[in-house]
This record gives sequence, structure tokens and C-alpha cells, in this order.
Amino acid sequence: MTDFRAIIEAAWADRSLLQQAATTDAIHAVIEELDKGRLRVAEPIADGQWQVNDWVKKAVILYFPIQQMETIELKPFEYRDKMRLKTDYASQGVRVVPPAVARYGAFLASGVILMPSYVNIGAWVGEGTMVDTWATVGSCAQIGAGVHLSGGVGIGGVLEPVQSAPVIIEDGAFIGSRSILVEGCHVGKEAVIGAGVTITGSTKIIDVTGSEPKEYKGFVPARSVVIPGSYAKQFSAGEFHVPCALIIGQRKPSTDLKTSLNDVLREHNVAV
Repeated sequence: MTDFRAIIEAAWADRSLLQQAATTDAIHAVIEELDKGRLRVAEPIADGQWQVNDWVKKAVILYFPIQQMETIELKPFEYRDKMRLKTDYASQGVRVVPPAVARYGAFLASGVILMPSYVNIGAWVGEGTMVDTWATVGSCAQIGAGVHLSGGVGIGGVLEPVQSAPVIIEDGAFIGSRSILVEGCHVGKEAVIGAGVTITGSTKIIDVTGSEPKEYKGFVPARSVVIPGSYAKQFSAGEFHVPCALIIGQRKPSTDLKTSLNDVLREHNVAV
């Protein structure tokens, strides 16, 4: 990886190096490592922190100009694009329901289920995760194991700026229908995001469970139950309400996480 990184960094500074076989070979090797899950755009490190491997994102960006447009026929469908699609799902233990699409360079762990949905290059999806109908997993997004992305969920992608963190959804989280999570926001383990919640990197996430509100930005603590909310903000033209997200409770312990999830949704009357 050290050699690949040096080659990628050099090509990032001087795009003329994309004409050299050593450079294109290194880029292809990095994308193959991403596809097989041996390399990640971002990875967990000590104390719940994540490290962004910006040189890997550079490789993804450099992969586009070295690829040629081609026609892809999946009868009766036809596509024209530069990017290959993932193949050989059976050996990977992945279930893919037509017309779901995952690009080559996205990693899908064993037990992942793709309903008709889309997973972009550089994404990492953990074991046993469900990507439900019309959900999208953007470029380089990091989705943990045992996550449920409900119907129509939009997980944003990020390639540039290369130092920016991707969206991170940790293990066991439940993301409700039509939720939008973008701009490198981070959802902690086993959190429950109710239907229609929008979280960006700057969205106010307000914990209203205590005697005083506690505010986060772009981060949902582990096991939080979150619903859409709003707060008053003063503008030149007057006071208006702008969207936020409200933490209204905690997901309770249980030996059966699916049962505890259903219980907490019923208790807090959260739509999914």
C-alpha cells in the first residue's frame, strides 16, 4: 500500500502521470482492494474515532479519467458508462434483487441484501445489512454491519474535498424511510433514525430528554432515537422555523435487537 500511495499522490499532483502504465496499474489495484474490502476510504480507530484515508479517495477520483465509455447490455436493459458493475455475488454471499446496482469498487460483505437500490464506488457495506428499495448509498459511504436502510433512504457520497469524512453509519443502526444523511454526518451504533429525518454536517441534533437541551452537530450518539423537528431562528425578514433533528429517547437493551427496535418505535411513536 505504501508504494501505491506514493504513486497515487504523485499522479494527483501531476495528471500527466495518468499516461504511464505504472500509475494506471496502481489505480486499478487500489480499486480492486476497495472492491474486496481489504482497503477502506475511512476506518475506525481507537476511542470511537475514524480515520479518513484521503489518498484512497484520490485513487477513486483518478479512476474515472482512465476508464473508457462502453455499452453494457443486461437484456432488455442497456447502459453506457465508464464504470464496471460488481459481479459474482454468489461467491460473496450477497443477495441482489433486480434491478439493484452496485458499482465495482464498492464492498458488500456476506449477508448483505440489496433490494432495488444503488451502491456507488468506494462505499463499504457491512455484514447482514439491508439496503431497502430505492435506497442509495453514495460514493465512499461507510455502512456498518446489521444496519437497515429503509425504503428511499439517501446516504450521501463524498469524493471532494478529499480530506472530508464520508457519511458513517455504525453497526446495528436503523435508518427510517426517506431519511437523508449527507455531508459526512455520523450515526452511532444501534441508533434509530425516524422517517423523514434530514441530517447534514451542520444540522442541529438536539437531545431533549433531559431538563436542558443538549446540542450536537452532524453526530448522532449511539442508541439514540431521533425524529424530525424544528426550531425558531431570527432572520432579517423575521422569525422562521428551520429543520433540526430531535433525540427523544434511547433504544433500550435487549437480547433481541429486532424486538427492542420494534418496542422503542412503538414507545416513542416513531414512524419508519
